[in-house]
Amino acid sequence: MNQVKSPAKSDSKASLEAHNFLKLIIEKDIEAQKNKGQVVTRFPPEPNGYLHLGHAKSICLNFGLARDFSGRCHLRFDDTNPETEDIEYVESIKADVKWLGFDWHEHLYFASDYFQQLYDWAELLIQKNKAYVCSLNEEELRRYRGDFTTPGQDSPYRSRSVEENLDLFRRMKAGEFNEGDHVLRAKIDMKSPNMNMRDPLLYRIRKVPHHRTGNKWCLYPMYDYAHPLSDAIEQVTHSICTLEFQDHRPFYDWCIENLPTQGQPKQYEFARMNMTYLVMSKRKLLQLVKEKLVIGWDDPRMPTISGIRRRGYTPEAIHSFTKRIGVSKAESVIDFEILESCVRDDLDSVAHRAMAVLKPIKVVIENLPHGHEEEIQAAVHPKKPELGKRTLYFTKEVYIDAADFMENPDSDFFRLSPGQEVRLRNAYVIKCKEVIKDSTGQIIELRCEYDHVTLGGKPTADGRKIKGVIHWVSATKCVEAEIRLYGRLFKVAEPEKVEEGQDFKSNLNPSSLRVVKKAKLEISLKSAQLDLRYQFERVGYFCLDSKDSKSEALVFNMTVDLQSGY
Repeated sequence: MNQVKSPAKSDSKASLEAHNFLKLIIEKDIEAQKNKGQVVTRFPPEPNGYLHLGHAKSICLNFGLARDFSGRCHLRFDDTNPETEDIEYVESIKADVKWLGFDWHEHLYFASDYFQQLYDWAELLIQKNKAYVCSLNEEELRRYRGDFTTPGQDSPYRSRSVEENLDLFRRMKAGEFNEGDHVLRAKIDMKSPNMNMRDPLLYRIRKVPHHRTGNKWCLYPMYDYAHPLSDAIEQVTHSICTLEFQDHRPFYDWCIENLPTQGQPKQYEFARMNMTYLVMSKRKLLQLVKEKLVIGWDDPRMPTISGIRRRGYTPEAIHSFTKRIGVSKAESVIDFEILESCVRDDLDSVAHRAMAVLKPIKVVIENLPHGHEEEIQAAVHPKKPELGKRTLYFTKEVYIDAADFMENPDSDFFRLSPGQEVRLRNAYVIKCKEVIKDSTGQIIELRCEYDHVTLGGKPTADGRKIKGVIHWVSATKCVEAEIRLYGRLFKVAEPEKVEEGQDFKSNLNPSSLRVVKKAKLEISLKSAQLDLRYQFERVGYFCLDSKDSKSEALVFNMTVDLQSGY
């Protein structure tokens, strides 16, 4: 499996949009006037969990192809397994699709809309002697099916008459039998080299209420049967799925060929998205949620769409990412840094600038009078003057970050140290005159003087150039906030690669969340907005937490740091 690494900084934007072989297929179909030149795709999630980044790629692909070729894309929930499905997941998926900027308009469907039609077609297959009721138990079904080196064996129930099969199937529908007593199978070829053609299951008994149909049904169609027929009913033209369904395509076609469907969809496969430092399995993500190893499906460390939305990723960054990685049939592993790079590129152009001090040290500027309060105007965004200015307050007491002071500095340390100068960003040059410590030797305060002729980026009065520039906030005109610093959820690039006796959870990163209480932020952030992104200068990109942040108790999530390798 190939690994797709982060592109070099010098790569042009044009070179970062990768190949999409499906566009070539559709272009040829339109040229040949297949489907009368129409393009109808669908995004068909199962409502059994929250969607993740792999689904985001599929959403962008299916809706994007329909948009690019003036077609339409359906949102259809393949709700054929009531044991795992829930209306909560349905609503979350709708929100995810909308957030990515797509609209299904009137084309919202459910496989359950077609339960009666699917059942009627199953009876038709029985009448055509192409389906039968099988009474093998689960273990016997596996044994009779064989494996990749051993042909399957015909079920002893395969020769049941059409009349007997119809009678049993109707009684299954009426609820006369227990779960596992019978299944309905297609009659194809038990010796086929393709395991999916060895009399695959069409229906099984499940006495579980359905989130839409209630107790109306006690037998439900299998996904591989319901999916192609739902496509056909909706007259989908291009049914796009991931490569694991490639071997299912012959059965997909068999269903279409053996039933009187109006639509004639064709299935096409592309490689699913695998990424370093992530797991892309709803089942495994559900484990993390159920075992409370994360705070929920929308934990900002999770690769779910709701998680990345809460973390502050933008739809534009995801669109850029999916274009950059392209669509192919070759399996590959995407470097997580590519995603972070797309996020940084987008946020750099939209994020409002601000200053925040996460580990504050107080600085007292001795040559300022008590009560001094000077307003300094700084750009909201350095390249977007239309966004206006923000007001900073230069006061006698300010905070700087502890990392920006060193009592015994190295030769390459150009920030603040005793006797040395540094420039406060957008403000003045200051020089450290004295270090105040408590009884334990901890630094609690710095006494400094400022050079009053050095406002902004101006040189000092004698022409000296100051190398170090640090961020700061007023100690008396600031706002406190909780800052949540998010790292990668897993500490290794391949989380599912584990030693014997362990599972993927052993690779969870214990430092994936660090919480900073009472960080000091410039006063303009008191009115921060949920729909905006902020660059805390020299720190990273942040957003308000959509759940926990309140006007009286601000909480900011780190979206991504300013540099790679956080």
